[in-house]
Amino acid sequence: MREVLAQAAFQLFLERGFERTTVDDIVARAGVGRRSFFRYFPSKEDVVFPDHERCLAEMTEFLAAVDDGDPVGAVCDAARIVLRMYAADPEFSVQRYRLTREVPGLRTYELSVVRRYEQTLAGHLRGRFGADGDGELRAEVIAASVVAAHNNGLRLWLRSGGAGDPEAAVDHALDLVRDVWERPAEPSPALEKQLEGRLEKPVPAGGITAGSGDNEVIVMVAAKGTPMWRVVQQIEAAVGES
Repeated sequence: MREVLAQAAFQLFLERGFERTTVDDIVARAGVGRRSFFRYFPSKEDVVFPDHERCLAEMTEFLAAVDDGDPVGAVCDAARIVLRMYAADPEFSVQRYRLTREVPGLRTYELSVVRRYEQTLAGHLRGRFGADGDGELRAEVIAASVVAAHNNGLRLWLRSGGAGDPEAAVDHALDLVRDVWERPAEPSPALEKQLEGRLEKPVPAGGITAGSGDNEVIVMVAAKGTPMWRVVQQIEAAVGES
């Protein structure tokens, strides 16, 4: 019944326009009563997005069962569930995309739907990174990045009229997200200078040595709070000197 109502609605939207189509028009075309319409859709706007509730539920179920070892990869894979939903019916997806470009109210509604996906992804990441400190920030930023990357690839496909493989563009965009967020963070030169200025004294580069030849042991002494990149740099210098 959801599909019947959605098909009837889109036929009318294409014939008359969204604003000039009423719920009464939709149920008359579908051959059902108003009560049937509101059993499935709270409003006329909802009939434009008949599959998002199911897709959101599928995403939530997927994330609940996913392995914890790769949280960024997991939310990227979750975003692909949305892509597959669009790709399953290219004609309908392209029609919907064009309609949302023409009707400002539908664009606003679509943004609220996208936000729900983003919140679902961020909620999963908060469970992995923690909700305190930078954990919550990291979760929000990664979720926003995944949604932006997914939507960029998806809209390229929709603007082409549904031609070609939609997964190629989306995979490329999501790979960029993974490249950024799965790579260890490195301090910028400006940050390095700032951190150097906070150290009251330079950390000894030589440390303490014991033994000789291949059995020589180097023990580094570093001030509390010294960034790890600086410790590694000094160890490398000490090994080179030995």
